[in-house]
Order: sequence, then C-alpha cells, then structure tokens
Amino acid sequence: MKYANQLIGRFHLSGNVNDIKLSDSILFKLANTFNNKESAPYMVFVTNSILQHQFKQADSLLQIASLIGVKIYELNATLFNVQFELGNITIASEYLQKIAKDNDYGYQFRKSKLSHYNGEIDSSINAMLKAANLSGNNDGLKNIALSNMADLMLHAGLVDQEYSNYLNCIKSDVSDLHSLMGIGKIALLNDHNDSLAQKIFKFVTSKTNSPDPLFQLISVSEQRQNKQEQFICATNFEKKVTDTIYGNMYNKYLIYLYIGILNNPVKAKAIALNELKNRNTPQTNAWYAAALFANGKNDEAMAIYKNNIAGKPLEALEQYYMGKLMQANKQQYNAQQFFKEAAKNEFDLSQPISNELKQLIK
Repeated sequence: MKYANQLIGRFHLSGNVNDIKLSDSILFKLANTFNNKESAPYMVFVTNSILQHQFKQADSLLQIASLIGVKIYELNATLFNVQFELGNITIASEYLQKIAKDNDYGYQFRKSKLSHYNGEIDSSINAMLKAANLSGNNDGLKNIALSNMADLMLHAGLVDQEYSNYLNCIKSDVSDLHSLMGIGKIALLNDHNDSLAQKIFKFVTSKTNSPDPLFQLISVSEQRQNKQEQFICATNFEKKVTDTIYGNMYNKYLIYLYIGILNNPVKAKAIALNELKNRNTPQTNAWYAAALFANGKNDEAMAIYKNNIAGKPLEALEQYYMGKLMQANKQQYNAQQFFKEAAKNEFDLSQPISNELKQLIK
C-alpha cells in the first residue's frame, strides 16, 4: 500500500478495469467479513477509486479507514494522493510535509508530482530521479520512477535523456508498454516518423485492452492531416472509453475530441461539467471554460476564467484553450502569454495545435 500511488499511473496500460470491479466486489465482502473493523480493505478501495477517477468516493472511503485506524505514514501519504487529485493543493502539501524524508521513495515520488503541478519541471525531474535511486533492489519501482521521469523530460523537451530512460526501462522489463508508448511518442513528435509511431501504437494495442494507444493513433492521423483517418480513430477511441466501465477515466480526452475532431460541443460541455463536480481544479475549470466557449457561451467562459483559473498553473493544452478564449475577447497580451507558455511544451500538444501556435505567436 505504501507505493500504491506510484502504481496508479501505470494501470491504464497494464491493468484491466474489470479486474478493479472484481477487486471491489471481493473487498466489499472482505470488509463485511471483518465487520468493518479492518482498515486494509478500505485502503485498497481508496486506491481503486483513484484509479477510476472517483476522487470524492476515495475521500469518503479514506475517512472510514482513518476512523478504523491506519498507520500514520500510510494515512498521510494517501491523504496527499486524494487531496492532490481533488485539487486541494495547499492541504495536499501539508500532508506531504508530514512524510517529508529525503531518503524515502514515496516522499520523493509525491514531491515530484507536486513540483510538476507547480510548474517546477527541473525540481520535478530531480525528485523523480531521487525516487529511482531510492528504489533499492526493487526493479519494478525503479522502472516506474524512471519512466515517469522520462515523461517529465518529454514536457521539458529533453528528448535524448527521455529516450534513454524509456529504453533502459524496456531492457529491464520487456513488457513495459508505458515506456514503449513513450518511444512511440518520440518517433511521432520529435522524429516525425509517423509510420514507426503507428507500428508501435498498433503493437501496444494488440497487447492491451487499454484505450491509451487508440488515442495515440489519433495523434498519428492528425500529423498526417488525414481528416477521414482522424474521424475514424477518434470514433474508435470514443466507442471504447464511453463504456460505463471506464467512468471518468478518459474525460479529458473526450472533451478534446468533442471540441475538435468529433465536433460535438454539447457533449464536451456535459462531460466537462461532470468532471468539474468530481474535482474542482484549475485544469477542470479550464476544460469547462473551453467547452462553454465552444458552445458560444463566451461570457460564462470568461466568468469561469476570472473566478477559478486566472493566475493558476495549467498544462499546455489548457494554456492553449485559455489563449483562444483570451484572443476571442480581444485580450491580446494575455492570449500571447498563454500561447507562448503552451508552445514551451509542444510535445504535450497535437501537431495541428503546435502548428497553429507557430502562426498565433507574434
């Protein structure tokens, strides 16, 4: 349980949502068997809820476990996980400080996540490297840290180091689909080798039920500027992730598609509002504002921006969304600032958006 949060990021590719549902069923029976006097089943419930992006449910379950009794480190570490996902960053930071210990893997891993949220990419990479070095003989934990560090390097544009880390992870574990996907992204976004990227993503698709490689195939079609292929790939992804078994896990991606390729802003707004109710963060507010704007509700979008987004950290896609909103409202200086920040993380964006930003930045 100590390292549960580190495993969460890897589940999407290697895990099966049906396994989580089955696990929940077994845990429910187990909790009843112990007459709800054992916290362990509830702590696993918490992790499963986070995996499924059911963050408020995770918070409620953690409160139950806490009342039964949880070891202090595990409790504070999991409190960080839940509060961080809910967007309560100040509270999450306080729990992180309660487990602060430079020679602890779990602390450094979570510190990296918080630094990344705050836009401190160098600090985030350094903390993840420390986590990798603290993994001891546990190759699984080391690979998780190294591949996460490679993801961070993608944000920073450190392609050579990123590729090396992904490659080392695959050499250590040939079944590491996460790192293989990372190499596919490098092939697509840095080398512009869409054929190789497509082969990698299709291979990953053949090895997992996860929708993740299906989304990357959309990126391939976008780089090729093939509208028909884009629509087919986006539709395949939509069909997969709108199965109720996935719940809220892929809402961000659906919003992006409904605003763009699939051109269904009404659905984008509905999903964004649902996501906002699930976790109220600057990021989810940006999704909602972008969806409102796509529906022609400019004043409502600006109100959301002013009250819940302005001055808060955002990632590249959300910065692009807000730049477009500012541009439409003739706030050219703010628009340019958002566009420039988004362009710094071009590997987080689709090729069409990256190309558009080059035209938008003056």
